[in-house]
Amino acid sequence: MKKNRARSTASLVIYVVTFVMIVGFALTGCEKRNEIKVAVAGPYTGSVAAFGEMIKRGAELKAKEINAAGGVNGKTLTLIFEDDTGKEKEASLVAERIASNRQILAVVGHFNSSCSLAGKPIYKRAGIVELSPGSTNVRVCAGSEWTFRNLYRDDFQGAFVARYIKNVLGDIQKVAIFFDNDDYGRGLKDGFTEVAEELGLEIVAAEAYDRDNTDFKAQLTSIKAKQPDLIFLSGLYSQAGLIASQAREAGITAQLFGADGVDSPDFLEIAGDAAEGTYVSTPFVFELGGPEAQRMAVAFEEMHGVAPDTWAALTYDAVGMIVEAIEKGGENRKAIRDHLASIDSPEKGYTGITGLTYFDENGDCTKPAYVKIVKDGQFVPAEGQMLSTE
Repeated sequence: MKKNRARSTASLVIYVVTFVMIVGFALTGCEKRNEIKVAVAGPYTGSVAAFGEMIKRGAELKAKEINAAGGVNGKTLTLIFEDDTGKEKEASLVAERIASNRQILAVVGHFNSSCSLAGKPIYKRAGIVELSPGSTNVRVCAGSEWTFRNLYRDDFQGAFVARYIKNVLGDIQKVAIFFDNDDYGRGLKDGFTEVAEELGLEIVAAEAYDRDNTDFKAQLTSIKAKQPDLIFLSGLYSQAGLIASQAREAGITAQLFGADGVDSPDFLEIAGDAAEGTYVSTPFVFELGGPEAQRMAVAFEEMHGVAPDTWAALTYDAVGMIVEAIEKGGENRKAIRDHLASIDSPEKGYTGITGLTYFDENGDCTKPAYVKIVKDGQFVPAEGQMLSTE
């Protein structure tokens, strides 16, 4: 009799424990199903952390607005921020972490082209979308049906800058190039050089540098001897600011023209007075945007205490595109990819604050470029714009 009671008691304990575990798993499952996770990968620390900070803030604002409006299919949008430090090795590690987490449905990022390229094969193998709001190297999307971007490529940007210099600035004949020796800097330099030479501009010098360089005096001395009318800065704000200030200290008076990697408030801070009069190409200018862009700018400043930049705007739109893909396509990685791939014409395009976004068969995007100029220590739209997507 005692044995039977013992068996009954043991059975009851096992039943209760099993019931509690089942309920616990069920509750955990419900909790997970009430949450949509999207990764946002970018350089939140390191030499180009200013880009990462704006990316993070733009994504946070969009997520806040989405959740305030009821979330994604009634579920909370949760952003997972992963820091790639702007370096390829760390980007690969970040991509592995994201890809292996099956709760993450898509990736907004990376920012740097070299980081997107490092992550691409990992995301492709895992079957998860990578939508970049900043990578412009021509190879970023090629060869992977899982990679997209919502801005132009460097061959377009390089050609645009060359044509702008020739057709809008007009009085430029000799050009020197300072380029970051990475995928972004080299690719943009090549795209610019090809079209500049076709237009009759003379490339008198092309000087490479590494991201950790801080002293450019020797290269500037060489460039000064060539007497260029303009120096094209094919790199990022962190080095461009130093190059600008050291160029003026060296007595170089050539016009400075930066690529979109120079489009950051931190360039103004690093270069100081030497930034004045510098042109930069950019995928977006808030002052030329529509009412929704102006509304976003006000909301951004209210939330973060600073004005948004180009990269905050593109990230804001990228998060919106992923959410739309989840709502219209489905809550799984392949459905998201399939929906984005279906946005292949202006008629099907996503209308965001940065304009209309749609993709070609490679995941590349056709959108215009703009030009800013530094006046009184601030970036403002240049008087001459040359809007074209060709």
